[in-house]
Amino acid sequence: MTEPVLKVDKLRKEFGGLVAVKDVSFTVERGEFVGLIGPNGCGKSTTFNCISGLLEQTSGSIEMFGNDISDLRPDQIQNLGMTRTFQHTNLWRQMTVIENLMVPPRRQFGSSIKELARSLLMPSNQAEEDRLSRAYDVLDQLEVPHMAHNLTSELSGGQSKLVDIGRSMMGDPSLLLLDEPVAGVAGPLAMKIFNNLRNIVDETGISVLIIEHNMDFILRQGVDRIVVMNEGEVLMQGTPEEVRANKEVIEAYLGAAGDPSEGEE
Repeated sequence: MTEPVLKVDKLRKEFGGLVAVKDVSFTVERGEFVGLIGPNGCGKSTTFNCISGLLEQTSGSIEMFGNDISDLRPDQIQNLGMTRTFQHTNLWRQMTVIENLMVPPRRQFGSSIKELARSLLMPSNQAEEDRLSRAYDVLDQLEVPHMAHNLTSELSGGQSKLVDIGRSMMGDPSLLLLDEPVAGVAGPLAMKIFNNLRNIVDETGISVLIIEHNMDFILRQGVDRIVVMNEGEVLMQGTPEEVRANKEVIEAYLGAAGDPSEGEE
């Protein structure tokens, strides 16, 4: 049996006297599309920040491909094959979509002997052409090649989310963490984003872990498995069908502030 791409084991994060994440454990397998859901304030983003190295966990361990990454910096984790996005996009607004994708891919300026030898043998203009070709391939995967030369300042919120996902894919990550990529996005475009992600997982074998607040929406979007958090803990894990039938999950959402279907339209 192969090692999971990601293994989170008894992850705990405390902020002073506040326990934000309480002994959370789950895995993401190779080529798996996993949703991490829960009401606002349940610890989803804190869990993401610990996994990606932005926060140091209080206890527990995080492994990627069997290697402990608990004490690594974000750039070191990224170089191992993990890329993440944030809920709020941070694009270069006066650059075009294709320019945003091209700078900088993961490990673009890596220092390994193999990369150094490659850079000496390959003219810089060839490397630039390779990056440009990769950027267009990513836009094709996301079904938005027509946006290549638009300024990102001209894009809608949903289109900006697509560009942000595309930028995260430029380094060919093995594991992609997406923090609410459809928050505030209109229904049809949100569904298109999820459909594109499903296709990318199926075609490339990449693993995707995605945060989503809207339970009703994600249950209809073809993820393989869902991890449900509530009040800092894992409430349950299972298929969308199993989550939909779990009374504790429904009660957790109905007892939380806000409508669980908020943001669907």
